[in-house]
Amino acid sequence: MSRAMALVGAAAVTAVATSLLTVPASAHPGHPRPGVRLIGEQRVPNGLVFQGTTVGGLSGIDRDPRTGGYVLISDDRSDRQPARFYTARFDVTAHGLGPVTFTGTSPFRRPDGATYPPLSTGDGTTVDPEDIRVDPWTGDYTWSQEGERRPGVLIDPSIRTARRDGTFARELPLPANLRMTADRGPRQNLVLEGLTYAAAGTLVVSTVEGPLLQDGPEATPEHGALSRIVVQTREGRQLAQYAYPQEPVFAKPVPATGFATTGVTAILAVDPLDPSRFLVLERSFVTGVGNKVRVYLVETAGASNVANRDLADATGVRPVRKRLVADLADLGLSTLDNIEGMTWGPTLRGGERTLLLVSDDNFAATQVTQLVALGVRLETRMRNGLDVASRLGG
Repeated sequence: MSRAMALVGAAAVTAVATSLLTVPASAHPGHPRPGVRLIGEQRVPNGLVFQGTTVGGLSGIDRDPRTGGYVLISDDRSDRQPARFYTARFDVTAHGLGPVTFTGTSPFRRPDGATYPPLSTGDGTTVDPEDIRVDPWTGDYTWSQEGERRPGVLIDPSIRTARRDGTFARELPLPANLRMTADRGPRQNLVLEGLTYAAAGTLVVSTVEGPLLQDGPEATPEHGALSRIVVQTREGRQLAQYAYPQEPVFAKPVPATGFATTGVTAILAVDPLDPSRFLVLERSFVTGVGNKVRVYLVETAGASNVANRDLADATGVRPVRKRLVADLADLGLSTLDNIEGMTWGPTLRGGERTLLLVSDDNFAATQVTQLVALGVRLETRMRNGLDVASRLGG
């Protein structure tokens, strides 16, 4: 999402290892919440060319336990090169984040073996890649894409699995309310942005970035919104949908006619065996102000199953509980850009976990591809429900 802000304007840089920026945590005087600290950050050069592709639009990341490396998905809709993913390596220690080295790239392929075409071809098979996870059972790559909604064009979102070389393996059936119709279903570019495995790989959990058309208006500076967390078995059978309360947009645009948006861009199981606790990434952008990125701890236990109802009238609905884990503005980052991807890294001595975030530069010279490493310690359970109230009213 958020490709509306930018135009490509940087010359390509041919390189594989990238380490333009390394920032030790000690360099920052921010005031993070207890239990969260900045380990370090790295940038990938804008317009980097790797194996004939332009590295950019990185909107999802996952750690691959089979290799110790990482897989990242680009949201290029085959406009520059075919829709694709990358593999990469970098070191994370208690004291810093090492340079990023890309090790491979492959295009995603359709069932017929062809790569996905750009939207301009008009054949209805275009994709808008957003998140990627390593299947803990098979090692394959499961990825989400947002489809398309525009006059005369309706393309459903999807969750698909590719083998490690990019060839098509399978597609999960999606609930009916996540399909595009003229007056119902997801909004344009606010669809399946987040994806994670849970409960030892038996569950596939996804997030809709913004409210469905039938779920009320998008968040504004005056009020929040309700989006959805969707829980399915790994075969695609839906078990539940939960209402996720999005925060109001953090500021008003400057000028007032400018652009302001917020949405859920990633979800990550807290523990691979736990079916009910997740980290959720909320990202906002406001013209003339910038980005706001917050990570929340979310529990679905006790929330209403809203799979069979609309949320425009949410009377009686119990949304998921959420508690603020980190506001990235408090961490002293060199810049805060369009962060969209999130994964766990290695666990450090003493039990501290590393949380890795990646930003989508929209292939724009004015933005950056940024990798951020945090050290995180989470409480076992929430004590008193919400620490942060999501204001759904004005």
